[in-house]
Amino acid sequence: MFVCKHCAGHFEAEAVIDANGNEFCCNGCKNVYAYLKSQGFGEFYSRLKKGEQNLAKPSSKHFDKQSAGSMFSKLLRRDENSPFICELEVLISGIHCPACIWLNEKALSNLEGVLELNISATTSKARVLFDERKTALEEILNLIIAIGYDPKPFNAIKSAKNSLSREHYARLIVALACSMNIMWVAIAVYSGYFEGLSAGAKKILHFAEFVLASPPVFYTASVFYRSALSSLKLRQINMDVNVSLGILSVYFYSVYAMLSGSEQVYFDSACMLVTFIFAGKFLQTKATQKAAQELENISSLFVEQVMSVKNNSRIPSISEFKPCDVSEVKSGDFVLLRSGERAMIDGVVLSGEASVDNSSINGESVPVGISKDDALLSGALCAEGSVIYKATSSFQGSFLNKLSKLLSNASFARAQIEELANKISSHFGWAILGLCVASFVFWSVANISAWSGASAFGVAISVLVIACPCALSLATPIATLVAMGTSTKRLVIFKDAKVLETLAKCDIVAFDKTGTLSKANLKVSSEQRFLPFDDEALLALASASTHPISKAVASYILKNALSPFRQDALENIQNIAGKGITATYKGVKIAGGSAAFIESMAFIESKAFVKSLGASLADEGGSSEYYFMYDNKLVARFFLGDELREGAKASIKELKKMGLKVLMLSGDKQIVASKVASELGIDESHGELNPEQKALLIKELQKSANVVMVGDGINDILALKSANVGIAMGSGASVSVGVSDVVLLRDELGDLVFALRLAKKTFKVIKENLFISLVYNALSIPLAMAGFIIPLFAAISMSFSSLLVVLNSLRLKGQL
Repeated sequence: MFVCKHCAGHFEAEAVIDANGNEFCCNGCKNVYAYLKSQGFGEFYSRLKKGEQNLAKPSSKHFDKQSAGSMFSKLLRRDENSPFICELEVLISGIHCPACIWLNEKALSNLEGVLELNISATTSKARVLFDERKTALEEILNLIIAIGYDPKPFNAIKSAKNSLSREHYARLIVALACSMNIMWVAIAVYSGYFEGLSAGAKKILHFAEFVLASPPVFYTASVFYRSALSSLKLRQINMDVNVSLGILSVYFYSVYAMLSGSEQVYFDSACMLVTFIFAGKFLQTKATQKAAQELENISSLFVEQVMSVKNNSRIPSISEFKPCDVSEVKSGDFVLLRSGERAMIDGVVLSGEASVDNSSINGESVPVGISKDDALLSGALCAEGSVIYKATSSFQGSFLNKLSKLLSNASFARAQIEELANKISSHFGWAILGLCVASFVFWSVANISAWSGASAFGVAISVLVIACPCALSLATPIATLVAMGTSTKRLVIFKDAKVLETLAKCDIVAFDKTGTLSKANLKVSSEQRFLPFDDEALLALASASTHPISKAVASYILKNALSPFRQDALENIQNIAGKGITATYKGVKIAGGSAAFIESMAFIESKAFVKSLGASLADEGGSSEYYFMYDNKLVARFFLGDELREGAKASIKELKKMGLKVLMLSGDKQIVASKVASELGIDESHGELNPEQKALLIKELQKSANVVMVGDGINDILALKSANVGIAMGSGASVSVGVSDVVLLRDELGDLVFALRLAKKTFKVIKENLFISLVYNALSIPLAMAGFIIPLFAAISMSFSSLLVVLNSLRLKGQL
């Protein structure tokens, strides 16, 4: 029997030997070993501490340009501004431990042209950002193969998970079935001690226990043995070494006792050890997978084809639309969206009417109507009707794809506290093995039975089994996975696990005003009418402008309009951007806009009148104003203010209760900013700030505290990037997904309070998990060494500690 130097697998065939005398099971392992050594990656073998199985045999695949393109081209995303910059998501089959991740990251990062690389320990998915002018797709894939792993399209991960689940179910069912039956036999054996049972009958019952215990020991528990062997061949100790030694020791001791005619066997204990430990591991795996799946549910919204027509000079007819791969649609192309179909590309409606359901992207359950000139966001489901719209981005630049990328990348980064826990658990196995040997020696020398009646052998087995580094390893990742899954259901999207830890430690929350605390649209708060005029003239004029102030005035007048107005009643329309608009209405000259614009008009009488009104501006608290002039006379003035978001005041109050300092940053005049801040209960506000000044103020605040910046993601990109945590409201999500750490898709400030509470609760749960794990081991190991715990209870206790950590983490689901 030989052991392969690379994969640590056992083989009986003739070994492949290299120049240094190392033995390998095949040329593939030999070549991979030689490659790793030649590239300076030999450290990989010393990092293999906690692998769950032997290394996979190297793949014999080799990709050329054509085969790589046919299999992976649809998974490539290109940067719209830099078409040579590509992003690839690929499943790396064979990754099973941190050492595997380290090796792949080390090898791929050293490849020229690779700009960024992340690998998820949860899904084995790699995200590679590379410049195809310097390295080709097939080079990346072949390098992964060269170091002993197998690259696959990421959509293969679902079938891999299902296969894993079926295998785990089968192993668990075998263990449970045998355990239930062996307990009936064990009861008969134990009853015989009191009621009398012949030696022959006992032997038969012991043999029955042997038969029932063997399938769980050799089939169900084989996953532990593979992991243990891999660890031992690399001179490392992991938890599965302890578990395997405990199970096999109890089983083979019982075989010896049965064959030697002893009345005391422990087949039932061996069977129950396997059942409880595997059941605990199974539940952990399912909980982790379920939590991770919450982050990938957005992928279920994707469709591969849409009805499209390439960009041309006219709107195409419906018959011209043909099925097209979604990745081939470019900005400017025409797309047909029909009833029952989901929009994959952002765009603007050109013709048709439809009712769309946006619940999958912003939680709004009531369908909304869209028609000509309305924006259509990717992810919207057409409930009724059909529209032709013009794409404003490619699929790669669409909101849905950006959101998917944000979610899929969420499990890549690890929190700092998780790194600390991993360092502690990496040394755990050796310590437990040492304590096990010490316990065996002590009780053997003492030559007495332990308090529980167990021998030195039984005490040593209990120490091996009861120690649980799993709980320590699970403390952080399971809590963060559950938290991010919970937040996704609330449509609060975290960029990665690190954000939860950082957000939990923040002390200051800084808000942008417009689009965040207030709605992006203004509303008329009051009006002054100096002379009578035709409301239809003002409505037509204000509706002819796209300026937010004009639109607010139009909405205000429209509410009180007695009949529909006619836009064609206006003639000679002149729109002066940012100032005002003039036109002729039924032969009468009309104008609307700012005070400066009206003063610039050649009407001496009106100019004097406007100046006389100037003194009262401060009385309105710095509100924006709109002046309307009809037939050379100033006839009305409208005051406009910010329309505050529903729940803004309550959210600010909640943040203060949490002990957070709240301030507001705005580009508006200080008097306007102060007024809004006062209404909301914000003590500190800063007005007249441009984007650069906002970012500088954030950096100044960071000298003494951790800062959260909340903005709409449009004018606040610099500030969002500068803050410890940048949070974007859903209204600016299409722009902000790439720069923000958290996105609130529902556009509700209540979700900000939820995010902060969830982050703090998650960090608290992580610390509780670490406390549970450390206290459990600190109490249980000495009790086992003292002989107070039998092996069966040790197995139950070990599984219970891991499940306790999982159950404690699942409490975060109640934060919805």
